Amino acid sequence: MPLFPIFLKLAGRLCLVAGAGNVAAEKISSLLHAGAQVTVVAPEALPAVAQQAAEKKILWHQRAFVPNDLDGMFLVIAATSSPEVNHHIFTLASERGILCNSVDDPPNCDFYFPSIVERGDLQIAISTAGESPALAQRLRKEIDAQLAPEFGVHLAQLGELRREVLAEQPASDERKQLLHTLAGLPLCELPDCPARQLAHPKK
Repeated sequence: MPLFPIFLKLAGRLCLVAGAGNVAAEKISSLLHAGAQVTVVAPEALPAVAQQAAEKKILWHQRAFVPNDLDGMFLVIAATSSPEVNHHIFTLASERGILCNSVDDPPNCDFYFPSIVERGDLQIAISTAGESPALAQRLRKEIDAQLAPEFGVHLAQLGELRREVLAEQPASDERKQLLHTLAGLPLCELPDCPARQLAHPKK
């Protein structure tokens, strides 16, 4: 079945990571980057993960997973060194209706971690539905090499200008077309910037 591509808001959400090895550490960093409240369950942890716990960036229970660890969780990553344990976690999470990713086990995943290209608020996500993460990483590198570093700044300026247009002009086909036109123009801070003059014809 085709995947449904969405960008999920995790800020303040409770997320569980079972495991604290190399793969788990990557997932933990991704969740923290999205603002999630991360709990880690693992008897041992990489120094970097232990440091995150010491700095109170995550909550680390230094023991094996138990079913009650799922209480209140919005999302779960099963990243232990045991495929059997990961499958068990996925099964329990599914029974509770909790989204779960069992690493390196596509059939036991409700979602996949895409390869990401970021420029400020711009995110380009690439997924192969678990078929070839290596291909996704290759495409990410190719896109990353083509996208200008300052594109994030451009997006921030464009977002500000869009909000100004929305505040000044009522909804219409003309406003919609204007926003599409602005998205294709260069922006600057000068008063005579063509894009800004187009957005504010009376100014």
